Amino acid sequence: MALLAGCGFTPLHGQQQAGANATSALRQVSVSPIAERVGQLLRIELTNQLTPNGQPRSPAYVLDVSLTESKRDLAVRKDATATRANLIITASFKLQDVQAEKILLDGKVRSVNSYNILDADFATLSAESDARRRAARDLATEIRSRLGVFLSQQRAP
Repeated sequence: MALLAGCGFTPLHGQQQAGANATSALRQVSVSPIAERVGQLLRIELTNQLTPNGQPRSPAYVLDVSLTESKRDLAVRKDATATRANLIITASFKLQDVQAEKILLDGKVRSVNSYNILDADFATLSAESDARRRAARDLATEIRSRLGVFLSQQRAP
């Protein structure tokens, strides 16, 4: 443990000097609306993970996210119909400081989720919808982690 303290290691969710920690910084992030249904799912997940007690009244940061989605067929039958597909969703995000009006952090995260393409259209739509929900959860967790690391470094003395 002494070696870790000497290299500047600090726990992400632990208390830092002056009482600041990553969790309190994350609670000061407001998530802007995101287009499309998967964007709504992502915003809900981000809000639940960043500010579980509700949006901050006067946020210190604003998070803007834009999404791109693509599909790739994986398994193909002899008659050239696909039986499995990958849903690939990429989120580009920017964290802006409200007071300074400048971008503090920008990045991209990606989630790849597979689903079965079935003979019944409704079953395929349901499987694809589930893949979108899983992608939104994955993207929110990855964005939260990146924000947590960044904000813990910003607030550390």
